[in-house]
Amino acid sequence: MFKVINWVVISRSNLLTDLLDTRWPQEFLVKLLKIPPEKAELEVSGGNFSLVIIDLSTVDIQKAYQIQRFVEKKLSARVVFLHFPRQIDARFLIHPTVTAGVFFCDAALDAIGHGLGNILRGQSVIPAELSEQKQDNQSQVEGSESLTIREREVLQALLSGSTNVDIANQLFVSESTIKTHLYRAFRKIGVSSRGQAIAWAQTHLHEVQH
Repeated sequence: MFKVINWVVISRSNLLTDLLDTRWPQEFLVKLLKIPPEKAELEVSGGNFSLVIIDLSTVDIQKAYQIQRFVEKKLSARVVFLHFPRQIDARFLIHPTVTAGVFFCDAALDAIGHGLGNILRGQSVIPAELSEQKQDNQSQVEGSESLTIREREVLQALLSGSTNVDIANQLFVSESTIKTHLYRAFRKIGVSSRGQAIAWAQTHLHEVQH
C-alpha cells in the first residue's frame, strides 16, 4: 500500500547512520543505505534513490562536490548536506536545482529530523544566509572572462588532481610560475582555496569549452 522511499547516506560514521536509521524509516517508510565516500558514485548509480545525504564531517568537501555533480548528471535525486561548515566558505556546494537541504555542523538532531520531513514533502531546507550569499556567484562567472589562456590551462590541470610540480612539468615552466598563475586566477574567480578552485573549474571551465 505504501511506497518505500530509498535514501542513501554517504558517510564514514556508523553513529550518524544508526541515529537516522532509528528515526526515519518508521515515520516516513524510508529505507536507508550507508555507503563510504570512496564507493559513492559506483554504488549510488546502481540504486533508485530519491535523496543522497552527504555527511561533511567525514566526506571531504571536494569529494562532496564531485558526488553532487554526479547525482545531478546521472540520477533524478536531490542532495542534502549534513555538518555543513561555518568556518569554511563552502557555498559553492549549494546548487539550486539539486541541493535540497543544508544543515550546519551545530544543528540539533530534532532540527535535522524536522528539515528532512519537509524535504520529503518536496520542500528545500537551506539557511537564508546561504541562499542570499549565493548571489555572489555571478561575480565568479564574470571573473572567468578575464582569465588568460595559461590561467585556464592551470585551472584545468587541477581537475586531474595534479600538484603544482606536476602542472609545472606539463607546461614546461617553474613551480613558482604555476603558483603565480594560481594566485591570479584565484583572485579573478573569487575563490580562496584549491578545493574551491577545482569546484569552480568543474562547473565554469566545462561551460566555457563547450
